[in-house]
Amino acid sequence: MKNSEIAKLRLHNQGLSQKIFKDPVDAVTQLGAVQAQDYAGAKWALGQRLADCSDAAIENAFNKGKLLRTHILRPTWHFVTPADIHWMLLISAPRVHTANASYYRKAGLDAATFKRTNATIMKALRGGNQLTRTEIASVLEKAGIPTGGEFRLIYIMMYAELDGVICSGARRGKQFTYALLEERVPQVKVWAREEALAELMKRYFTTHGPATLQDFIWWSGLTMADAKNGMDMVKSEFISEDINGQTLWFREPKSTPAGKLLTAHLLPNYDEYFIGFKDRSAIGEVIKKANLAKDDSMLIANLILLNGQVIGGWRRALKKETVILELKPINKPTKNEKEAIEHEAEKFGDFLGVSSTIAW
Repeated sequence: MKNSEIAKLRLHNQGLSQKIFKDPVDAVTQLGAVQAQDYAGAKWALGQRLADCSDAAIENAFNKGKLLRTHILRPTWHFVTPADIHWMLLISAPRVHTANASYYRKAGLDAATFKRTNATIMKALRGGNQLTRTEIASVLEKAGIPTGGEFRLIYIMMYAELDGVICSGARRGKQFTYALLEERVPQVKVWAREEALAELMKRYFTTHGPATLQDFIWWSGLTMADAKNGMDMVKSEFISEDINGQTLWFREPKSTPAGKLLTAHLLPNYDEYFIGFKDRSAIGEVIKKANLAKDDSMLIANLILLNGQVIGGWRRALKKETVILELKPINKPTKNEKEAIEHEAEKFGDFLGVSSTIAW
């Protein structure tokens, strides 16, 4: 299997070359979790995988609690669905706590302190209250719990998320709020850890494959022992292929991936097509040939794709009634390639509900 074939399958399985997801909730459900460190970018990550979906529609789904944004899998924010949050916390929270342990100590946070912070936050949010981080900090301070110092409040809040105490509430203007998880998402079913592990493996390799166990470990934050155990449970549902000493796992697509049509995409930073893999060599042939410096800021953030290959970077600047997109391809695109990229730029403007201005 060539890199171009790997890219083609990944584009299809992630709903980028063909719209295989029905709505934002379906997209997040099938992808498992979608990194949402950049909230605006994460909304576009969903929007470009859906037909006729707007930024406002995804914002509405988030505010209604149909999508949640919390710390899960690796220690960063992800979109996850209410139906999945409890079992995903079961499988990933202990690993994130382990990864955060040294930071907890540096912030002066121990088990006794976390017991107090969780109880204080629960009391403040009970009854459907939704508070901003600043408001919760004020509550903690009044309870005699200091929140100053580098990262202390961040880890107090993250711990409460990982312990299943809090999750995202509706936005208040542009501010994020927190709600009690038990009130926003009552737990209907209690999962066994092995069951949760098998489900996570299925979600990842169905939508991210072809991928390796190392890719899964990077994405999930779990151990190699977990990855091997999980694959043993689900491998009968997947195809494997050995390439350059690595075993790639993937599922046969239900529909045929697009043929030789030219496809272009403007990926937001942290898009699952890029961030969901430890080894990104299959989509980086153009970058490798160009021998670019590693600190090229346009390639660290938003990425331009052509037929699944990273061929440049882009920036956005949102004005009142327009979005300005600065496009920086590594090599000069052909006329057809330029038109395909500009079409995607126009779709981004449509998604935001504004006109788009393109600057090459």
